[in-house]
Amino acid sequence: MDFSLLNDEPVTGPQDDLLGAGRAARELARLVHDSRAASPFTLAVDAGWGMGKSSLMRLVDAELRARQGVHTVWYNAWTSTGADALEGLITSVLERFDRRVLRRALRRVSGRPAFAGVLRAALTVLAAPLGAATPVDRLWQDLSADARSRNRMREALRELTAEWSASAAHDTRRLLVVFVDDLDRCSEETVLAVCEAVKVYLDVPGLAFVIGCDRSVLGPSGLLRDLSPAGSAFMEKVFQTGYRVPVPAASEVRAYVEACARRAGIRDLLGDHLAEVIAQRSARNPRRIKRLINGFCLESALNPVWRSFGPEAVLRVLLLQQLYPDFYRVLLARDGADVHAAREFLRYRAARRALAVPPVRPPGEDQTADLDWLRAYGLAVPGPDGAGNPGDLLARLEEQLPTGFPELALDADFGRLVEELMALDGADELVERLRQGVPQPPVPAGPGPGEPGRAGGVPRPYAGMEILWVDDHPERNARFADVLEERGARVRVAADRAGAERAFAADRIDLLVSDVQRGPDRGAGLSDLARWREGGHYRGPAVFFTGRVTPSREARARALGARVATSAEALFRRVGEAYEQAAP
Repeated sequence: MDFSLLNDEPVTGPQDDLLGAGRAARELARLVHDSRAASPFTLAVDAGWGMGKSSLMRLVDAELRARQGVHTVWYNAWTSTGADALEGLITSVLERFDRRVLRRALRRVSGRPAFAGVLRAALTVLAAPLGAATPVDRLWQDLSADARSRNRMREALRELTAEWSASAAHDTRRLLVVFVDDLDRCSEETVLAVCEAVKVYLDVPGLAFVIGCDRSVLGPSGLLRDLSPAGSAFMEKVFQTGYRVPVPAASEVRAYVEACARRAGIRDLLGDHLAEVIAQRSARNPRRIKRLINGFCLESALNPVWRSFGPEAVLRVLLLQQLYPDFYRVLLARDGADVHAAREFLRYRAARRALAVPPVRPPGEDQTADLDWLRAYGLAVPGPDGAGNPGDLLARLEEQLPTGFPELALDADFGRLVEELMALDGADELVERLRQGVPQPPVPAGPGPGEPGRAGGVPRPYAGMEILWVDDHPERNARFADVLEERGARVRVAADRAGAERAFAADRIDLLVSDVQRGPDRGAGLSDLARWREGGHYRGPAVFFTGRVTPSREARARALGARVATSAEALFRRVGEAYEQAAP
């Protein structure tokens, strides 16, 4: 099957407006146009990542350019850094003024050096061939040197904009709408520079700004959290009003998924059910939907794991990975039950039906048929008469299952997705292949240059720390152990209880990192720590590093004064806490 990738460019016309943003764009364009007498003003187009800010702004731009007396210019704040953004935005506005108006204004103000310098620079820019150096750069260096020069620049821009706005051939004054995109992706310095340009230099009649950003990112609890009260007050003054892009309706998202699937060539493969799963579980985020579909196309074409399996398997595994990441992590873990997590979930779902009161099965059917596997958890299988308390039995079972299973059992879409995957030929072999090829998670970065814990330019935040790592498969953790040693710790490795006890007897241990299951013993790590606590072998901090978290494991670890980490980030966070605890 041939698939194609979807681009992530903003919508520029009605033919690509799959989510119906055109109506909002027309209304916003009308409001901006009809508010020209109220300029200057700033409108924020407010939405989170991937929710269509840029597309809406492009559609507004197209509507405005079709209106008499309105001109537009685009400035992508993400392309500038720091103070360069101030210059970049002002020169973008300056270069939009037409030469005829600039020349006429230049003749009238030839006796005013500052204003004349601005106009000459603008004329030179407009007349320069593509790629030629712009004198605006040199002019900016002169005019931004001190407060007096900056005031001259502000006055010059105000008069120039007024002259340009009043020079329309028709009765109404011209309006220049400046679109500023991706402001929330910039550094704090760049954000402040752009806002300074908007509010201090370009806050003049004839100009309006439409700024695309996530206001929550720019708020006091986001990127600008360290801003002074005066700075926060200044930021509040920048945006006079804002339009929060609404989350698309469920029907619109479903239609969007189907349209994207058709363009990528996977609509028939997706079917109605999986299209609905994507629509419901993607947070109705257009960019996330496109990335998921593109991820499927790339995986199908490039990942050698899929050569022996069909696209139906690829699609369902990818949906589990992207839409149910916690379950997918448990699926790849080699820790816990006698079967992998997908089979274990289906057994659990069957147990919920069988142990319901009344049972969710035809009357008279033997309940034991689906429940023999309970013995693997040390639980008694109820007899044909249903003797015992089914609710207690289910509760004891859930204590030993991954913490998310009860909630997932209520998700019909998830249950069907797992069921469909396990019904495919070679499904268990596929899961085993995925387990073998799972990449190690990224290691969190160490401290930066100049921070404590560095020696010879190398970060060593755990200098002098003694760590014992107990695991019957130490090769799975070798990368993490190497990083810990690079950061100053000494890591001893033991494969079993005896090796760990020799390490305890030989030297001081500041932190114990352990697996939970070893061989068939699902609680070996927990039992060993209990033994060492009771016998006085080790009383320090301990972390169980495992891909499988159950209520029972969490409770036992907590009772032993230990923590559970399921990710590299959590593990290194626990190491840092233990280091602080061991510090004199």
